[in-house]
Amino acid sequence: MPIMRAAFASAFDADNPLAALTVGDRPEPTHPQEDWVTVQVRASSLNHHDLWSLRGVGLSADQLPMILGCDAVGTDPDGNEVVIYPVVPTPGDPRGVSILSEHFAGTFAERVAVPQMNLLPLPDGLSAIDAACLPTAWLTAWRMLTTKGRVGDGESVLVQGAGGGVATAAVALGVALGKRVYATSRHADKRERITELGATALEPGARLPERVDVVIETVGAATFDHSLKSAAPMARIVVSGATAGHEAKVNLRRVFAMQLEILGTSMGTPDELTQLLAFCAEHEVRPVVDRVVPFGRIEEAFARLNSGDVFGKVVIDHTA
Repeated sequence: MPIMRAAFASAFDADNPLAALTVGDRPEPTHPQEDWVTVQVRASSLNHHDLWSLRGVGLSADQLPMILGCDAVGTDPDGNEVVIYPVVPTPGDPRGVSILSEHFAGTFAERVAVPQMNLLPLPDGLSAIDAACLPTAWLTAWRMLTTKGRVGDGESVLVQGAGGGVATAAVALGVALGKRVYATSRHADKRERITELGATALEPGARLPERVDVVIETVGAATFDHSLKSAAPMARIVVSGATAGHEAKVNLRRVFAMQLEILGTSMGTPDELTQLLAFCAEHEVRPVVDRVVPFGRIEEAFARLNSGDVFGKVVIDHTA
């Protein structure tokens, strides 16, 4: 049986997810449907989803071993450079869809199989390294700001917990969209990086100079009260994560008195990813990259993400 190198979950470890990661040989991709194709991966990027998978969240033991990775840029069978949209139709999933590495093998491998319709052209001006950051974290941030947050109707944005992939993307995109962006972080060095991106950096819970039209929430219980207090009348609080607690206390009187909208979202559509790719290419917006790691040292990339010290995306170069 033909084999390839891959990084995969071979077990689950809730306390030490890195112990559940294996790098080794796996069978070449198979095609569950006739409309699937195999893509030669050039670059991929890590998400916290990969660490949660190693902890056993969203996977069951009978799905192991599972090749990890949601995001990738590669070359299709005709030699075209393509960006992979990672949401795949999955009839057996209650959602009707799944993300690569949940039911179908992911992108941390030499090759990956995906539906033909999930391939989008890599725009001129975007490198494989840059575009590999976009399909999950940056797409989520784009949808939070535009489709859900309707940021075009407002002038100001608060991003809670900048540093991680989605929050940092929201800062960069908000600035590129011409909005006044405020962002919080517990870490002084990350606040300095936020300032370099063109936003106003604040400590968590700090009073803002103004109430904002859109709040980007990926932190959860630890920041949600501050998000409510920082929201202007008729503002949108858009939630796509809860890294610091999923059971937030909500002051309902503030919600109805201020006519606030609390909206949940995750990922985005192929059309939204197309819009994001075009926006980044046209406006020369480049993803914030924490570091680029060769595929042969992918364990180092996982350790970096797990450390919590990242600012932006950790990218894997499959050509190095």
